Amino acid sequence: MASKYEGSKTVSEDENTTSKDMTLADKLINIPLSIPSGDHKLQHQYWFWFSRRFPGKPGNTPSYDQNLKYLARFGSVEQFWTIYSHMVRPCALQSHSEFHLFKVGIKPMWEDESNARGGKWVLRIRKGLASRCWENLILAMLGEQFMVGDEICGAVVSLRFQEDIISIWNKTSYDQGATNRIRDTLRRVLNLPPNTILEYKTHNESIKSVSSVYKM
Repeated sequence: MASKYEGSKTVSEDENTTSKDMTLADKLINIPLSIPSGDHKLQHQYWFWFSRRFPGKPGNTPSYDQNLKYLARFGSVEQFWTIYSHMVRPCALQSHSEFHLFKVGIKPMWEDESNARGGKWVLRIRKGLASRCWENLILAMLGEQFMVGDEICGAVVSLRFQEDIISIWNKTSYDQGATNRIRDTLRRVLNLPPNTILEYKTHNESIKSVSSVYKM
């Protein structure tokens, strides 16, 4: 179970932890999750991840996958609330920290097979709103409110210095119908003003932009 301590602990305290977490995640995919008979089962199982980035020159900081820390997984409404109630809220996290909520079997990485041909809707929000927006987003995702079949992969909340970022990832970036429906549902569940700017970015674009920075 994820505790408040686990949710706020920086991965840099033990750089070997993440490689163990990635290995653990691979094993967990093949281990059935026990769900009590009286629980309200979700359509999909999910897992929480935490990461904290350390800005700096390439080569001097841990890689993205090294910074990923597995927290917990769940398959019912009751299991979700048990885990979520013990996690710190995004607004209480340090800058450059992130929570990731993805379907079990999909890692929060661009290169994951389920994400490779997909993209994400990105919403930049002012400081102080991340906790409420994050909760509304993940509750809508768990409740299957996006109505796009298996297109949804997961969601991320990213804490930054001057603003925070909410994003929702989907499998197929070229499926305009699905991406537009995700956008419209995101506006509704977050009660966004009509003039709110939402940016769609494919994971290929993200990989290229990071690669170009590293080559500079």
